[in-house]
Amino acid sequence: MRYAYSVTSALLLGGAALTMTIGLPAGAQVAQNDAQQLSQMVPRPGAPGSFADLTQQLQPSVVNIATRQKVKVAANPFAGTPFGDLFGGGEGGGGGQTREAQSLGSGFMVSADGYIVTNNHVITADGRGQVESITVTMPDGSEYPAKLVGKDAQSDLAVLKISGPKPFPYVKFGDSRNARVGDWVIAIGNPFGLGGTVTAGIISAVYRNTGSGSAYDRYLQTDASINRGNSGGPMFDMKGQVIGINNAIFSPTGGSVGIGFSIPAETAAPIVEKLIKGVAIERGYLGVSIAPVTEDVADSLGLPHKRGELVQSVQPGGGAATANIQPGDVVLKVGGADVTPDKTLSFLVANTAPGARIPIELMRDGKRMTLTATVGKRPSEEELAQQNFAQPGADGQTDPFGTGKQKEGGGIIEKAIGLAAVPLTPQIATQLGAPAGTQGVVITAVDESSDAGAKGLQRGDIILSANNRPTATVTALEAVVNEARSANRQAVLLRVQRRGQPPAFVPTRLR
Repeated sequence: MRYAYSVTSALLLGGAALTMTIGLPAGAQVAQNDAQQLSQMVPRPGAPGSFADLTQQLQPSVVNIATRQKVKVAANPFAGTPFGDLFGGGEGGGGGQTREAQSLGSGFMVSADGYIVTNNHVITADGRGQVESITVTMPDGSEYPAKLVGKDAQSDLAVLKISGPKPFPYVKFGDSRNARVGDWVIAIGNPFGLGGTVTAGIISAVYRNTGSGSAYDRYLQTDASINRGNSGGPMFDMKGQVIGINNAIFSPTGGSVGIGFSIPAETAAPIVEKLIKGVAIERGYLGVSIAPVTEDVADSLGLPHKRGELVQSVQPGGGAATANIQPGDVVLKVGGADVTPDKTLSFLVANTAPGARIPIELMRDGKRMTLTATVGKRPSEEELAQQNFAQPGADGQTDPFGTGKQKEGGGIIEKAIGLAAVPLTPQIATQLGAPAGTQGVVITAVDESSDAGAKGLQRGDIILSANNRPTATVTALEAVVNEARSANRQAVLLRVQRRGQPPAFVPTRLR
């Protein structure tokens, strides 16, 4: 289960036809959520007088999952520092050590012959663990060793398999596309190791975007209580169909505050089917890092509507770079589909077959244009990590400015944005670790009460451009600010380079 609060998150461990049965039922076995069986229990849409009959029918298909894992830890206390090699082994400290870890989660049977769906993070210790054993406990207390059939880190889904002397009770996926805000749902799972726990609530939002930037950052939000250990458990609608897989919560306390997130069945079902069949999961990839078009970004660019997504950086050699997509472009449509919070650029591209050529409609310097991009194949999570693409780096640079710097400009930047800057000289660029030939102005001071201060701009940041115009001098930056004010814009879009990080766009409101 993932916790999310502000911009932090931590894992909680403790299109095809969507109404489908996965696996071959043995004999006359019937799904626990068969429509005919449930029709008398919930005779009409909405909440029944009691959830007891519905729960009694569905609960046998929900299981508890326990794992034993080995997790590598650094034995060297100086690992990752310049002194790491002096104590043997650098990062690993003499090869590193392993510790045994355990995790608890939930899952549900999707076939009579023993296939189980759960979250990937339940069986991988947040991607860092090597699983040694997986044990599945049924509601009647019987235990079975399970093998991992397949997993998909990006969607956070995994499939297990157990074998038994008789058919297992199972449930089917429903169609989450029919889910509506206000519909009743129930969640069954293993919170805090308390097996067989049932909670009820409503759907609070559909296709909720949490801001993670993932291709699958679109969840069903619910106020049904979800806690540590509920990961991988099912969310049922009042027809008894699985419309979601409980995955994350938003919480300032670590416990449920009524904001839980489930992976929609329409996302999960096709992936689960491929994992069971052993089919490789390939996703589209353009090679860009993106940011939402917030109100500040829209104001800085003079966009009539807050729509699309802003390209922060472009990976050399990728599909976006080949198509001449540039940092600062606002992507409005992908393959004819609008880029919205419900259907982000990441989601649209990930669900496009690698090799396909698609039109990309975007806004650049106030002009609409359409480019054609060839979608690549998304690298593995390990390969993406090795690329260090759009990953934050370290600050910690020494102060290169000294004292007595000659002030440039007429004070417009201080008054309008709340910061002071000087031109970037070769000497300052070297001390800041900026690439050779970098042009811009360097922030020397920031008024913490300004929007620039609130956005995290700091001394040593290099402003490369403003509203997509180069700012090699403070005077050039002032000219952009004056133009923005003349056009009645409330913000300017600064492109900022910070030591060890790729350039990023920061919309900054004018005072």
